[in-house]
Amino acid sequence: MSFETKNIRNVALLGHSGSGKTVFAETMLFEAHELNRRGTIADGSTVSDYSALEKERGGSIFSAMMHVNWKDSKINIIDTPGFDDFVGEVVSTLKVADTAVIMLNAKNGVEVGTELIWEYVEEFDTPALFVINQVDHEKADFENTLEQTKATFGHKVIPVQYPLQVGEGFNTIVDALRMTMYVFSDEGGRPEKQPIPESEMQRAQEMHNALVEAAAENDETLMEKFFDAGSLTEEELAEGLRIAIAHQEIYPVFCCSATSNMGSGRVMGFINDVCPSPADRPPARLDDGETLPCTSNGDTCLFIYKTISEPRIGNVSYFKVFSGVIKAGDELVNANNRNSERFSQIYIANGKDRTQVDELRAGDIGVTVKLKDTHTNNTLNPKGVDRKIERMHFPQPRVRVAVQPPGKADMEKLIKALHIIEEEDPTLIVEQSKTLKQTLLHGQGQLHLDLIKHRVEGMNGITMEFIKPKISYRETITKAANKQYRHKKQSGGSGQFAEVHMRIEPYYDDMPDPSDLTVRNREVEELPWGGKLGFYWCIVGGSIDAKYSNAIKKGILSKMEEGPLTGSPSQNIRVCIYDGKMHSVDSNDMAFMLASTQAFKAAFMQAAPQIMEPIYEVEILCAEDVMGDIMGDLQTRRATIMGMDAKGHYQKIIAKVPLAELYQYSSTLRSLSQGRAKFTKKFSEYSSVPHDVQQQLIAAHQEEEATA
Repeated sequence: MSFETKNIRNVALLGHSGSGKTVFAETMLFEAHELNRRGTIADGSTVSDYSALEKERGGSIFSAMMHVNWKDSKINIIDTPGFDDFVGEVVSTLKVADTAVIMLNAKNGVEVGTELIWEYVEEFDTPALFVINQVDHEKADFENTLEQTKATFGHKVIPVQYPLQVGEGFNTIVDALRMTMYVFSDEGGRPEKQPIPESEMQRAQEMHNALVEAAAENDETLMEKFFDAGSLTEEELAEGLRIAIAHQEIYPVFCCSATSNMGSGRVMGFINDVCPSPADRPPARLDDGETLPCTSNGDTCLFIYKTISEPRIGNVSYFKVFSGVIKAGDELVNANNRNSERFSQIYIANGKDRTQVDELRAGDIGVTVKLKDTHTNNTLNPKGVDRKIERMHFPQPRVRVAVQPPGKADMEKLIKALHIIEEEDPTLIVEQSKTLKQTLLHGQGQLHLDLIKHRVEGMNGITMEFIKPKISYRETITKAANKQYRHKKQSGGSGQFAEVHMRIEPYYDDMPDPSDLTVRNREVEELPWGGKLGFYWCIVGGSIDAKYSNAIKKGILSKMEEGPLTGSPSQNIRVCIYDGKMHSVDSNDMAFMLASTQAFKAAFMQAAPQIMEPIYEVEILCAEDVMGDIMGDLQTRRATIMGMDAKGHYQKIIAKVPLAELYQYSSTLRSLSQGRAKFTKKFSEYSSVPHDVQQQLIAAHQEEEATA
């Protein structure tokens, strides 16, 4: 059975790790009679955490697709991981969701992971509601969590419900939208409806009025009715709230205990009755700036939001139908590579279980298998239709490691396996660094990289080791130096002869020409590794023929590519060739190249050489009580604190930290904060290393060369 667009609800379950998303999803399935009994995380029987690794870890690592039929609607539910190491799963889920259900832990309040997730909710303009979960925990504090939610996410946060009591005795919810009190049995499930007690009526009425005002605010007709009658009917209220939520004018707050199955059915009813369908959302943005309305009457358009590889099956592609209807057997063209793909079977999923269907209509989410040349972020259309849904943009990596297999023979196999995972996981970058002579993995955190390692070893039978990556240092000079070098080689017959006199000095833009030299030609070259080389030809009187200038520059560049101090690239240097000698028979390009290389090396060592290191701007969001430990740790990493500020009820630290000091920082920060801190980093600049560090780097390079 396929559902019309207006009867589809696409819901993303989001929240900090431990907020109860997986249990809430399990309860939703149970309440909708998709399950006969609820699974538990402890025994590894939940629908969404179905992979072996998730069962072993006891937590979500991948997003999981599920669905339920509720009244006349189909609710697609995507459970996402809470650790920000797996933020790519959150980004891809929000691309296809029409409502974000943000779970909060009543014991811990608004946690730092929730604030980071909220940035993506805002980026995608996704309507949202909050569910304060675990109100039956002995340390639950609903009121504090509600106040934190208002303080963090603003005045649009409006409670719909509140628990009559919290903690182990929780079994009653006052619902201000329906002005009803729900009382649950010890087994949870369907509650008994009772009148709201007189003692709670004032608070419930104030909450109800706030909801009515929010609903009427976006509709003049409703506003007039509200002023005339002082209230709205349940249907009018639902319609007003639907508009308000769709335009992100309000963020309703519910409460529940997913573990005890108290309150989840009411949230599902609200999703069905009030939350927007795909048809209620703005048209999808296309790469060319145009938009695409979500309607079954248009040409078929699918977007692949997630790809995984399964043993014995191959590629499994998760997609959303942004327009039209997809039917089993349809052939579509990949707009990204022009290849045709046949959709032999289409499925809907509940975790690992897939049910084959004949068709899916605009707004729905489905699964297919064995697409040959289609990956995440690809758009598929009928032949002759050329459009691309705007790509997802994933956060920059925060951690990196170097990888090496047990032997060189396994390297090719390892690289192939890593590239397969890279195609599935856009938050992973595999880099084969020519400069560092290492294969690097860039990821979101240590957990993320550990997962990659587990997958490579488990699926491909290759063991690999994580090792500390080298740093992309740069070398430069801080003063001018003159040097000459004569290359002379005679071995019978024609020999090699070249003599080069050069001056090197620090280069900067718009620097004046040297006052004591006559510049015949000047070139400023952008170097592949960053920075510039100024190459000035200052030969007067023909002591070196101009035809050798390219060979001389080539010799300089060969030494700059592997600098004299540590073998790191050199940059921002001006070289003036002002004198030399040549021989009519023995001089050639090779001789001048060798002479210039040696002259540059000798001059470099006399020009007060300096090693430069990459500096990153690191932004840390943390709880106030762990701020001191984090600041102390930063000081041991040669960090410069640039600023501190409050963000919500968290503290924000901005620091500039050398990349060399950030190895395994993700794990250290998690340990220092007990998981209550997150960080992002971006490249800032190259800066001089301290003298003692420079001496250590030079000594290490010399030792490496001696043992090579």
